[in-house]
Amino acid sequence: MIEIIPFTEEKKEYIKLLNYEWLQKYFTVEPQDIVQLSDPKKEIINKGGLIFYATYSNKIVGTYSLIKVNDTEYELAKMAVTEKCKGLGIGKIMMEHCINEAKKTKATVLSLFSNTKLQAAIHLYRKYGFIEVPLPADIHYERANIKMEKNI
Repeated sequence: MIEIIPFTEEKKEYIKLLNYEWLQKYFTVEPQDIVQLSDPKKEIINKGGLIFYATYSNKIVGTYSLIKVNDTEYELAKMAVTEKCKGLGIGKIMMEHCINEAKKTKATVLSLFSNTKLQAAIHLYRKYGFIEVPLPADIHYERANIKMEKNI
């Protein structure tokens, strides 16, 4: 059974481990990643964001974050599922949880940055109603070549 649980200080290393796994496979770990993943409580939660984990067979196998951009927008970020658990529907469960949590914040927009190389992720985002919007000039991830948004 897949369950979504909130971030705790005792489990803080999982956001780093899960994200480093996919970043090192497809891209590189960027300075912004190092800052956010080394101290997720300070960099995400204390700034109004949220972090969740997906568990499967009592092991943490996935994660995602909602980073507060402003009072009306949150960014879906740091979403990852360990390679050995891909294909179990964990991304779908996390996405549904994410959208529900974003609605609770009273935000009206959920945004994300990705790369079109990650076809399965882009497909998932589109399936849940995200549409492509222009990339801003001040993009904070070198690997990002697409920005998507969803009104919530």
